[in-house]
Amino acid sequence: MTLAGAAQDVTVAEEDILRAGLYDLLAALLANPPKRDLIDRVAKLEGDDSVLGRAIKALARLAKATTEPAAEREFNQLFIGVARGELLPYASYYMTGFLNEKPLAVLRNDMARHGIERAANVFEPEDNIASLCEMMAGLILGRFGEPMSLAGQKDFFATHLGSWVGHFFSDLEAAKASVFYAPVGAVGAAFFEIEREAFRMGA
Repeated sequence: MTLAGAAQDVTVAEEDILRAGLYDLLAALLANPPKRDLIDRVAKLEGDDSVLGRAIKALARLAKATTEPAAEREFNQLFIGVARGELLPYASYYMTGFLNEKPLAVLRNDMARHGIERAANVFEPEDNIASLCEMMAGLILGRFGEPMSLAGQKDFFATHLGSWVGHFFSDLEAAKASVFYAPVGAVGAAFFEIEREAFRMGA
């Protein structure tokens, strides 16, 4: 999903730039089948011995062995399918069991409040995981106006991601169709656990 807003020239702390970069990476991997240039960039990632670092290293290793057609087939099996994909990556579905429910309406209200608009040529519901990651990155970096305060980020995270995103990434890691996307699930699970704990400690 491509979002629009009133970006401003602002200074953002280095650690927040890194956080936003990981949100953006997850958004790119989960929005559409990854093209060769994205796969190549993922293959160059380096991790450390932390849980997140090990997941990143595993993702980089698989990216080196993944072709663009294989990644596209896997993405389609996971998220599109014939009638539907193996996973439904929407907040409404994970929070209520149905698509296009109250969580989507709440999100749309928050988007309007923060000056975030869905691009005119995009028809995907806004509460999908890719667009929510894109929104978090934009709020951190100030793409939709002033960078959001940590308290504001915490509220947005808790309202739209906190209760379900761990379940989604665990499902992605364990999905039958997941090969390249299994470590994407591991990266997401580890990163969002770090975010959740950071927000808790910063409260």
